[in-house]
Amino acid sequence: ASLYYGQNGAGGLRCWYHGWKFDRSGTLLATPNEPGDSLMRRVRQPAYPCVEINGAVWTYMGPPQTRPEIPGLEWLLVPRENLYISKRLQQCHWTQGLEGDIDPSHLAFLHGETIAQGGGSSAGHASADWLRKSLAPAIEAIPRPNGILYASRRETGDEDNYFWRIGQWMLPWFTTIPAFPGSVPMLGHAWVPRDDESTVVFSFSWHPARAVSAAEVARYQTLGATHAVLAPDSFMPERDKSSEYVDPAKRNEPQPWMRISRFQDQDIAATEGIGPGFERSAEHLCSSDEVVARMRRTLMSAALQLEAGVEPPGRNAAEYRIRPYSVKLPRDGAPWHEVAAEAMRARPETFRASD
Repeated sequence: ASLYYGQNGAGGLRCWYHGWKFDRSGTLLATPNEPGDSLMRRVRQPAYPCVEINGAVWTYMGPPQTRPEIPGLEWLLVPRENLYISKRLQQCHWTQGLEGDIDPSHLAFLHGETIAQGGGSSAGHASADWLRKSLAPAIEAIPRPNGILYASRRETGDEDNYFWRIGQWMLPWFTTIPAFPGSVPMLGHAWVPRDDESTVVFSFSWHPARAVSAAEVARYQTLGATHAVLAPDSFMPERDKSSEYVDPAKRNEPQPWMRISRFQDQDIAATEGIGPGFERSAEHLCSSDEVVARMRRTLMSAALQLEAGVEPPGRNAAEYRIRPYSVKLPRDGAPWHEVAAEAMRARPETFRASD
């Protein structure tokens, strides 16, 4: 029987089925339906150390002697009121969903109509047009010890400046979404595999210097722009594959893509729609997939190293103290990663509102 339904208390977790009781380390404490203590000397329940920080529970499932520090992600470091967390189940391999976060060129296509209609977190800002009209943004990627720093460059309609959107992928499954304009909370994801065909997706909205407002939380829970809108009392998206992600108000639109209105529903439809375990050898990667390709090579290299007994990169907590940023910069100025370096340092005093 699953210990999810166990009776928790009095120094242990008691199985609801036969009453066996285990402590937090997995040691068997009692077997009330079996006489003697021989079972207690030889039976042990697998257990993993857990830590709760800012509303998220972390566990380490590897050998105790190789347990690393918890990553120094900024949303773990801010006061709890500066953070909003949501969780959903996504029916695909974890890398399928993650790759949508680090694919800058899909914005104008998958989300273009929604942006044009005033949806999304860039609504009312000039950058909404820059995103929608830039069909082939220039993409640059820089390797970091724990992942990839990347940026997409778009035209702004003037001859002097480019618009740069800067994000990160960090081993193994953390992403940050390039920051939205103004002094608004930032967004990141953790794509945690449940098995080979489903993923638990944690979405984090945080602000380095202030609390997340009640109005912002209400938008996260109802608009589906940065957090999926969930079915009541569940972690399942309200609109899913069984309903073709359809917005009831758009049910009569002539083509299936026209019936999906929310940003997150569009992203989920794109990544779930190809099936839970897409055969990657059939793909045709191109220059716009540079970040995705680098991420895959990094993961494969880390897996091979681990198989050879070498611990993978990403074990230094300080390497995770970096945040996303968006900024308009002169075309002939210093490189984007140099200009934005201070703004990306994850400390309250370095926060700058994005352009």
